[in-house]
Amino acid sequence: MGDEQGQVNMEPLLPTSPTKKVKSARFQVAQVGDKNKKGEDDNVVADENGWTHQGSMRSGGDTVQFTQYAKSFRHYLTREALPAESNYRNLLSFGRNSVKGQRPTLEQLREEEIKQSGKAEKSSEEDLENQKKGKVIKFGWIEGVYMRCLLNIWGVMLFLRLTWVMGQCGIVQGLLVMTFCNVVTTITAISMSAVSTNGQIKGGGVYFMISRALGPEFGGAIGLMFTLANSIAVSMYIIGFAESFLDMFQDYVPGWQGIVDPDFKKFRTNDVRIIGSVTLVGILVLAIVGMDWVTRVQKALLVLLMCSQVDFIIGTFLPRAPEVYAKGFTGWSIETAKSNLGANYEEGQSFFSVFAVFFPAVTGIVAGANLSGDLKDPAVAIPKGTLSAIVTTYITYIIYGTMVSFTYLTAASGSVEEYEMWTNSSLDDSDRTLPSYLDCTAGSREGQKCEYGTLHDQQTMAVISCTGYLIYGGCFAATISSAIASLVGAPRVLQALAKDKLYPKIEFFAPGWGANNDPVRGYVLVFFIALACILVAELNLVSSLLSNFFVAAYALINFSVFHASITKSPGWRPAFKFYNPWVALFGVILCVFSMFAMDWVTALITFLITAVLYLYIYYRKPEANWGSSAQAQVFVNALKGVQSLTDTAEHVKNYRPKVLVLTGNPAHRPPLVDFANLITKKLSLLICSHVITEPGSVHLATLKESTQTWLTDKKIKGFYTVTESNKFEEGAKSCLTLAGLGKLAPNMLLVGFKADWTNDLDVAKQYFSVLQEAFDLAFSVGILRVRSGLDFSGHIQAEETESNEFAEEERRGSFVGAMGEPIEGEEVKDVKALEGETDSNNERKGSEPSDEGADVVPEVPKFLQRQRTRTRTISRSVYHDSEGNPVSKDIISDMNQFQSTKRSGNIDVWWLYDDGGLTLLLPYILTTRQQFSDCKLRVFTLANRKDELDRETRNMAALLAKFRIEFSSVVVIPDVTKRASDASRARLDILMAKLPEGSITEEELLANKEKTNRHLRLSELLQGHSKDSEIIFMTLPMPRKGHVSAPLYLAWLDVMTENLPPTLLIRGNQTSVLTFYS
Repeated sequence: MGDEQGQVNMEPLLPTSPTKKVKSARFQVAQVGDKNKKGEDDNVVADENGWTHQGSMRSGGDTVQFTQYAKSFRHYLTREALPAESNYRNLLSFGRNSVKGQRPTLEQLREEEIKQSGKAEKSSEEDLENQKKGKVIKFGWIEGVYMRCLLNIWGVMLFLRLTWVMGQCGIVQGLLVMTFCNVVTTITAISMSAVSTNGQIKGGGVYFMISRALGPEFGGAIGLMFTLANSIAVSMYIIGFAESFLDMFQDYVPGWQGIVDPDFKKFRTNDVRIIGSVTLVGILVLAIVGMDWVTRVQKALLVLLMCSQVDFIIGTFLPRAPEVYAKGFTGWSIETAKSNLGANYEEGQSFFSVFAVFFPAVTGIVAGANLSGDLKDPAVAIPKGTLSAIVTTYITYIIYGTMVSFTYLTAASGSVEEYEMWTNSSLDDSDRTLPSYLDCTAGSREGQKCEYGTLHDQQTMAVISCTGYLIYGGCFAATISSAIASLVGAPRVLQALAKDKLYPKIEFFAPGWGANNDPVRGYVLVFFIALACILVAELNLVSSLLSNFFVAAYALINFSVFHASITKSPGWRPAFKFYNPWVALFGVILCVFSMFAMDWVTALITFLITAVLYLYIYYRKPEANWGSSAQAQVFVNALKGVQSLTDTAEHVKNYRPKVLVLTGNPAHRPPLVDFANLITKKLSLLICSHVITEPGSVHLATLKESTQTWLTDKKIKGFYTVTESNKFEEGAKSCLTLAGLGKLAPNMLLVGFKADWTNDLDVAKQYFSVLQEAFDLAFSVGILRVRSGLDFSGHIQAEETESNEFAEEERRGSFVGAMGEPIEGEEVKDVKALEGETDSNNERKGSEPSDEGADVVPEVPKFLQRQRTRTRTISRSVYHDSEGNPVSKDIISDMNQFQSTKRSGNIDVWWLYDDGGLTLLLPYILTTRQQFSDCKLRVFTLANRKDELDRETRNMAALLAKFRIEFSSVVVIPDVTKRASDASRARLDILMAKLPEGSITEEELLANKEKTNRHLRLSELLQGHSKDSEIIFMTLPMPRKGHVSAPLYLAWLDVMTENLPPTLLIRGNQTSVLTFYS
């Protein structure tokens, strides 16, 4: 096929003017079609029947349009939404939009009729932005990032310390120091570019990037440290400005004696305080006026800074007066360069000590990133501006350092007389009575030291420069611009931190004023911190700590790139591709090395402060779901852990009961969930399983989320799973077979005893069948019975959690209320399902199954609104009945019986049959919990023969000792086969009389006569020995297939456990779970 035949010309949906130019944009979509076509109709491609792609039909020379094809694609032809940016804004959590009415939900796509909502609701943040009036100032990469980074990197160090660095290190090592410093900042800037292009960046700068990349713990720690560091840095820059200002007056104003200090040369702290305070007030006013004026002032300062550098460059080429040459200036000289080639370290100085002094000069790379909320496009401005500033400043530092080494000596006396004497070639050495102006040894000068040269005079650049006073202007520009950047940047970091509410009461600093959302409250806070530091006027002790704070932030930026890359999260897709995770890791190492090279004490202090703040936020657990790499790592670690567990061979010493509990709605059976939690207690697997017998009656996704939230709020480390099935038996079997992953799967089934089994034999048979299915799958089985019952659904209509964590959120309804209350007048379907009725004495009967079909969610959106916000700190739960009244204390006590109440009685273990030892292991586990730690184990067992009671007792005691299980007594029961009393038989007869006739046949009763008598006898023994114990563990009788029916088996269990303390009937899977071998 030729090229012409292979081209398909599609007409644009909207006609465009041929003369109108398309504006160039960052992303452009090419127009499809041939621009040389004459008419619009020529672009329409018709098929063989004459139909065009525009819904028209050609007939000869005319075109007939059909209006039905011009209908809205979204609202008439399909409910689907086309891909749009608005559908992906402000995602609060996975799969949810804060902007409603954009992308339809699954329910809206699948339901028969769709409810058309009105105007799309906007998020509160967008509404707040729309309400603000005024001119919004947004900056590009030059004035927003590049210019600010230049002002901070070209700081005081350029004028006061660059010459000292070259004097100490020489040309070779001096350039190495600058290169090493810039390698650290370049790697960090590359990492920062990757993070800043991995999604939309809002206000907060470094804090926002670290918190969203590594999580709230690291972000909150660095955010607070960064705010404090910048606040103190404001005072340091202003003090530097005040001292330079006073130096200039001293040099250029004859007879200057200071402002208020009488002895200006020895003490001028008060003058520094006065000038610093006035300057700080002026900077605060400038910040409050607005970012527009801040930028204008910084532009002027940048011009002054560049003029001072030009002044320095020109000064190196001009001939100078003897006074200048006497101070060490030589002009461009190869001999000077040779003398400055090697290092000239003074006593106590080394490569790393000089590095520690110079490194703070390059820590201004985040000056632009801190204003991320004021940038037009942070993803473009931050990488472009920061990297450009690093390259520019690195080149200038290298050039200026080389120029100093070629034109200035390391030491000189500054004496013109000495200079003229030793540079006069006509004089003989014998005529030179004075020491050379270059001889700075203490012996030749009677103990006095030289005051000039790159090693001794920090005003060397002012000496070299053409005018001198422009260098002072450069110092002023550097200090004032850095102070402005810190005072403007710190409150923005604090504001972002306050909006996230990572620390208590910090949200006070969240509001902003004006169209630019200026953090005025933050300005005031930083002002007072800086003012206090200026009044102290001695900040040498904290200067190293501040530099360590900055470098710690750089280390975390690099680590975030490395961590996000190795977790291979699909959400890690930075537009900036020129990064490497291993280079970022190398950057982390360099940053940590730099911290210790500057000062190992302050490095340790920085690590300590970071760790304390990290742990505080970690244990506080704020509501922060930002999709960080730490969250991605949790998934990766869990996946690797489960896979490793599956690949590891099992051993009896590592056995843990991994419990699957058939709880139904967990909030309806808190004692059952609490007891299961006592067994697992964060150290083993707990799965709460729920079978809903009316498919479609419950919104499963909402139910899963809300129930898991309920478990978390109750501090229960477990999982929740739900399934729908028309029959409870089938749903429970599905849970048994599908729950878990690999070897992280349950090995024990725990159910509540179904005390109302006589009301519905079909349900009782399903209950019995589930127990049989569990044994078929080699599960251990436990059945828990308590006097008050386990099902409290008939007594609880709503549950609320009171919390003092947030003032605006004093109470919130839990999912119990949301599941049980009609919403907006809708009727909740009355589902009786498998629930047992309440008997005459109002005892709560069955616990499982009971109400699997009664969990109806009338309307999902309403529920989601109620669950939108929740606290993490829980004080207590308040329950309400169907009339809205608080539930009685007795019922609350029954609900919470397995919670924190301390017990000190006996735990009775009726180890009747050897099931592998689970009957003994579970009570031992219970004694390791704080609630039962003071309880004593009493072990009851059966004897084979009456005449061997002593030997049986000694054997059992010896076995328990080998198992290393402490016990208070061992009781061997000799007469379990004795005929049961008439009263016990009467109790069984009364129970069986409730059953329909023929439920238990005479043949079955006769075949199981001895077993029935044994169970009745056990009931008597339990009443005689264990009715006052705290809890009873007893081996569950094994229901043999085909030998016992469900009614008879449940009758045995009912008679044995009636009117007893909490009783767990437990049966292992006949595999050893205890061993006495090491």
